[in-house]
Amino acid sequence: MGSGPSRPPNVGDAYESTLEVTVSRDMRDLVEVAAKQQALLIVLSEPCLGSRVLLAETPVEIGRGVRGGLLIDSDSVSRRHARVEWMGSSHRIVDLGSTNGTFVNGSRVTQHELRDGDRVQIGKVLLKYIAGGNIEATYHEEFQRLMRFDALTGVFNKSSFGEALRAAANAARSTDTPFSLMVLDLDHFKKINDTHGHVVGDGVLCELCSVAREAMGAEGTFGRVGGEEFAALWEGASVAKMVELAERVRSAAEAHKFSFEGKRLAVTVSIGVAEYSPGSSESVEALYERADAKLYEAKGAGRNRVRS
Repeated sequence: MGSGPSRPPNVGDAYESTLEVTVSRDMRDLVEVAAKQQALLIVLSEPCLGSRVLLAETPVEIGRGVRGGLLIDSDSVSRRHARVEWMGSSHRIVDLGSTNGTFVNGSRVTQHELRDGDRVQIGKVLLKYIAGGNIEATYHEEFQRLMRFDALTGVFNKSSFGEALRAAANAARSTDTPFSLMVLDLDHFKKINDTHGHVVGDGVLCELCSVAREAMGAEGTFGRVGGEEFAALWEGASVAKMVELAERVRSAAEAHKFSFEGKRLAVTVSIGVAEYSPGSSESVEALYERADAKLYEAKGAGRNRVRS
């Protein structure tokens, strides 16, 4: 805030009024500047997981060959891929004629006004727009979330699912309660990527997770354990119950009308199931190998089926 004019004699009321206006205007300007500085983009995937760029009034370019912006060294990203601009009250992202496109929340855009929490895809690289609140707390909260959940699909990542699997095995060793594991893989997923591109493939993975979680309901813990491979465990479930759950997931995927950017896709899954018996000393790695072997048995039998 400026110091203001020296106070002349006999004009106290006018001075106090002028001072109020000056303080009000300056504080409003400070709040507006702070709001602009609290926006950021955080990178949710490799090759620069966890990187961030602060956003204010100065345009920020994103690309493989930019200087002074957000540099992403990935073949799927154009040299000058997109630009984030300040519009006076919010930021917008503008595609710069990129090869693989700019997507916001799964939809391809030429330009889009960004809202807090928007997920931006630049080539194959995922970013998240964060606006408002405590920028440091939000950043660290998001980074901690990344440590547990898959950035693309939002389900447990491989590490977190492994922790849940080990915890279930420890519980089963000391009780009379079994648990079961299913391993799920998309059929002919490489063909989807090769035919329609990786952005479409990523969309299919996200949609499949939604379909699977809806089919599972409250049962089980679900995670992404590989490129197109997922797994679920259900504490207290026998292999027969897990097969029923797996059939629900399989049939839901087969019946669902997958589409992305107007493209209709036929998607099916193959699933292998194995049970961890109460009091067993089997390692979780051995259990997973048994379920994985059943998965490949399902694929060998023609795909789009469950084996246990």
